[in-house]
Amino acid sequence: MTPFRLGLLVALPLLVLDQVTKYWVLDFLDWGLAGRVTVTPFFDLVLVWNYGISYGLFQQDGVWGPRVLVAIAAAATAGFGYWLLKTPSKFVAAALGLLISGAVGNGIDRAIHGAVIDFVSLHAYGFYWYVFNVADAAIVAGVALLVYDMITERRNVDENAD
Repeated sequence: MTPFRLGLLVALPLLVLDQVTKYWVLDFLDWGLAGRVTVTPFFDLVLVWNYGISYGLFQQDGVWGPRVLVAIAAAATAGFGYWLLKTPSKFVAAALGLLISGAVGNGIDRAIHGAVIDFVSLHAYGFYWYVFNVADAAIVAGVALLVYDMITERRNVDENAD
């Protein structure tokens, strides 16, 4: 399997999972009066409309804000896609597939709803992590894999130089 195909094989199912879970959260989950569904002692479902970028930064509630963020997501997707076409590494291709699925998934939300649908809330001992979705998790995992690849690749270069 080529790295490009592997990247697509990672991206497409995650994109589908992201969109299906968001559809389920919006159309089938009964939020009740509390607006929160407790699943486990450390995991809740909470509907949050994110009009900004990561962690709700740079909130964009005007007409142009969501359009600019959709354009940024499209540009990022194009850049990751180009990188995916060029990479010989299956590891990097998998990481790029994660990033592509996340960028497209959140871009679809912005294009349709003007905001990203976040709903996963993890917490423990009074500490609450930010509310996120499948696309966000894919982006974080993709970045982590690229950082890992960069660090290990640099270590290999340094060791081979000796």
